[in-house]
Amino acid sequence: MSTVVNPDTGDGFDAPTPAEAYADAPDLCREMREVMELGAIRDGRRDGTVTGLALYAAAADRVFLLRRAALMDRMAVEDPGPGARGAAVKSAFELAQFDYQHPEATAGPHGPYSIEFDPSQRPYVRQEYAAWTAAGQPGA
Repeated sequence: MSTVVNPDTGDGFDAPTPAEAYADAPDLCREMREVMELGAIRDGRRDGTVTGLALYAAAADRVFLLRRAALMDRMAVEDPGPGARGAAVKSAFELAQFDYQHPEATAGPHGPYSIEFDPSQRPYVRQEYAAWTAAGQPGA
């Protein structure tokens, strides 16, 4: 008997479900605004800091990538159409790439390319978001 895996529900993965990972996340509209603000500062389209963090360090890049991937994953859970899923997979892959290059940044028990996760990397995002939240959102 094989285990059914589903990146939309989290079934079959050794990672938090979306409900568990995002239980304390801001509402989608607020998180979207904050992630867009982080992106604008990170890309140099806007000067400033977000929640007191000057965006110039690898840690700040990771916070942006993690929050963006979590936002895209949450949106794909809410509306699991191909566009939302594609955006979630793309942003999850970008986080996994960053974490692979910066292994000291990871917090969960499984690495970014663990065979535990499916190719979408969405369960990895949930694992890392839950660990980031549990640690008090360092760098935010």
